[in-house]
Amino acid sequence: MIVRILGEGQWDVSEEHLTALNDLDEVVEAAVENGDEVTFSQSLAALLDGVRKHGAVLPDESLVNSDLILPPADATIDEVRALLSDEGLIPG
Repeated sequence: MIVRILGEGQWDVSEEHLTALNDLDEVVEAAVENGDEVTFSQSLAALLDGVRKHGAVLPDESLVNSDLILPPADATIDEVRALLSDEGLIPG
C-alpha cells in the first residue's frame, strides 16, 4: 500500500503493518473527537513514525498513486478533523 505523508513523500507499506497503523489511527481519531491536543500530537507523531519505520520510502521522482494520504506532522487538530472519514485517516 502506498502511503503519502503530505509535505514529506511516499512510502510503500506492507499490508502486514496496517493493523498496527489502524490502531494508531484510532487513537488519533479519538483524540480529535475529544479535543485532546496532547494525545493528538503524540498519536499523530506515532502514526507517521510507524509509516516511516515500516515503509520503504519511494523516490521523489516516482509517479505512483497514493492509496492513503496522511496529514503532515505539524497539522493542527482542526486540519485533521477536516480530513477524517467515518473510518479515520486509514480505512479498514
